[in-house]
Order: sequence, then C-alpha cells, then structure tokens
Amino acid sequence: MKNVIEFLNIDTTSLKFKDINEYVKSINVSEIDEEMLDSIIEKLSLDSRKNVNILATKLLKDINKLKAEKERVALMYNFDKSFGIYNLVAGVDEVGRGPLAGPIVSCAVILKEDSMDDHILEINDSKKLSESKREKLAEIIKERAIAYSIAFCDNKEIDMKGIGVCNNQIFIDACTSLNPKPDLILSDGYLIKNIDIENKSVIKGDTKSAAIACASIVAKVYRDNLMKEYHKEFAVYDFAQNVGYGTKKHVEAILEYGPCEIHRMSFLKNILSI
Repeated sequence: MKNVIEFLNIDTTSLKFKDINEYVKSINVSEIDEEMLDSIIEKLSLDSRKNVNILATKLLKDINKLKAEKERVALMYNFDKSFGIYNLVAGVDEVGRGPLAGPIVSCAVILKEDSMDDHILEINDSKKLSESKREKLAEIIKERAIAYSIAFCDNKEIDMKGIGVCNNQIFIDACTSLNPKPDLILSDGYLIKNIDIENKSVIKGDTKSAAIACASIVAKVYRDNLMKEYHKEFAVYDFAQNVGYGTKKHVEAILEYGPCEIHRMSFLKNILSI
C-alpha cells in the first residue's frame, strides 16, 4: 500500500517507461482496493506516452479478469447453499478410478464461508488446472477449510471388492471422518450408498460446486504425489508421469517386465490376456 501511495504522488513524466512498467508488473490487483486501482489507471491513462497508456489498459484487463473470477467462484459457493438451510455442507470427490495401478483416493471438504473474502479463487475441476496450480490450491484449501478428510482403497482391495464398491467405500470413509460432521454431502456423479448423512449427487460437480472442486483438487494432489513416491521404487512404469494410467509407455513396460505389486490385476486382463 505504501508503494501505491508513493506512486500516486509521483509525477510519472519524470519516470522512464521501464520503471513504470516494473511497478505495474508488481501490482497484485487482488491486494489493492478498487479506488486505489482506479487512481492508478487514471494516472497511467493521462500520461502523454502511448506505451504508458497501454499499461493502463492491461491493468484494467487484469481487474476485469479478477472480477469475473470472483463472480464465477461466487456462483460455485452459492450452488452449495442452494439445496436448503444446512449449517455445514461437505463436498466429496474421487480420483484414480480408471488407472491400471495405485489406489483410488477420495477427499471430503467443508469450506468456510463467513464472507466473500473466504472464497478460494481459481478452484475448478482438478483436471483443468496445471500441476503447479493444483499444488498451490491444495495447500490453501487445507489451511482454510473448516475440515477435510482423505480416504483410499489400494490396488489389492480394488481387485478383491471391485472398483465400484471401493469408490463408494472411500466416499463413506472420507465423509464420516470429517470433524465436525456435515449436515449435507454433495457427491460428484452419484449418490453414496449406505451413509447416514443426507446426500445429494451433482453431475459434473467439480465444475459446479465449490466444495466438490476443492475435494477434487486435494484428492488429485494427494494421489499424484503418492504415485511419484511409487515411481522411485518402480521407475520402469513411469508412474511419475502417468500416475498409473494406461499410457503407451506404461503398457509396454507391463508387457516387458510384468506387473508390479501396486498394479490392479483385475484391470490388466486384456493386456496380459488372462
């Protein structure tokens, strides 16, 4: 804020474009109030140099982009509140239903929302986010959520019980481990069977519900990091890159070296002709 005030009090005509550009690049529009930002834009717009005027246009685009993102995320939070009067709403999602190796992982999340300041921006379906963005958001979610819980079934359980049973079980385990207990669970894709908490399913929930999107991100980051650890022991399968999914390199490694101890044998029948 001090730098903003100093900038507003400086005659920009005495500054080189390079210095003004460096200042504008350092501005985080989410950390400065709207009135201050308007003053900066006005100051840049009144400068006689066109390249400085362009900086004003760029800053305005950043502000409008932030507003649009706040509106998008607000809709996701409002979606979670649209099911009735519930004190605590949890979202639950899974990752790893389709891979040939590794566990299936779920996460359940209860988000804090006393005001719009509690909204976590950039949340979305975890598959639509870059790895670095997911990692950053996962830490923010875990720090700011009222509660979160992770559950999983390993490959041996998947082979023994079936992926559908395991998927439902980890939803139950993640949700019932939350403290405090939620009044409503929003689950991605389908209703949870045999759970004693009110539950509503949401098709494509990780793009509609804030809580489900956050659960998707935390579950994805947890499982991806687990598969990177497995890669250290089973490097020939390239788990650090494919996280267990059936890529060409992964399938070729299975055919050459055979399966390892974290492969789902029930998923390899066509590959191994068994």
